[in-house]
Amino acid sequence: MRPFLHFSAQTIDDAVLMLRNYGDKAYVVAGGTDLLGKMKDQILPTYPEALIDIKTIPDLDAIHIENGVTRIGSLTTLEAITKNETIKAKYPALARAAGRAASPHLREMGTIGGNICQDIRCWYYRNPNNRFPCLRKGGGRCYAIEGDNRFHSIFGGSVNEGCYAVHPSDAAPALVVLGSEVKTTKRTIPIDDLFSVRVQKTTVLDSDEIVTEIHLPPPQAGTKSAFLKFALRTSIDFSIVNCAAAVNIIEDKVTAVRICLNAVYATPYRAARTEEFLEGKPLDDATIEAASDIAVSAAQPMSRNRYMVQIARTMVKRTLSACR
Repeated sequence: MRPFLHFSAQTIDDAVLMLRNYGDKAYVVAGGTDLLGKMKDQILPTYPEALIDIKTIPDLDAIHIENGVTRIGSLTTLEAITKNETIKAKYPALARAAGRAASPHLREMGTIGGNICQDIRCWYYRNPNNRFPCLRKGGGRCYAIEGDNRFHSIFGGSVNEGCYAVHPSDAAPALVVLGSEVKTTKRTIPIDDLFSVRVQKTTVLDSDEIVTEIHLPPPQAGTKSAFLKFALRTSIDFSIVNCAAAVNIIEDKVTAVRICLNAVYATPYRAARTEEFLEGKPLDDATIEAASDIAVSAAQPMSRNRYMVQIARTMVKRTLSACR
């Protein structure tokens, strides 16, 4: 690795001030499970001058309830989330998603804030020594379009930049269907509005903005949530496709539903047409079959990832079935 400065922030204000001093030449580091690998492989065209360590800031790793809202500190590890009794009881989709991310050792290091803000995993983007100056690095093309696109988007390129890399988070789709909000040092952002496609960025966060908490509203009576993941090596690999759903059923009819696929598009993919179809219907086998078809009806697979369409359909089917 190249030399860099390392600062241990004692407060959020300290961290923000240091970020402002260094601008785009500084990164926040917590668990470091994503950032340090990027730095070792020197995958980016520029190298950070400084890392601002926020693990030294107290009270950013707590889970507590305030006015009915469950508040999760951004430094809470994935392992802590999957073992928390409140999360398991109220938000099983999130508990399951946190428990399926990465490997056991990485879950003990990786944080919920880092998981939702992590960088893309495209092998052209991640190739060592910045061998492929792609769109997400400020270059001129997406190499996956004509290259190896086995694990890329099946719902087209991003509107802004034409990138076909997918969002890799397991926690993100669970937080989307649970209607969470993300609190930062500047604002509170509905989770649906957090994700973005930018050069070396997967969120709308400014360079001096830090995620501090995630807020989960209390689930409605009769709501069930679930999360499923398909990966080659189930104990460690990133998702080929994952899916989360939260369904509210009253008198055998769906009254509210949110479905989110991930690892299939540049940002977490809400199955909005499927949600509209399900409202007011019984969640029986025939309805679930039809809903699963609708969820992938807009798919535009690339030359080598058509298989992902059927996996996504199956993930929707099984996740909805788990919510009955």
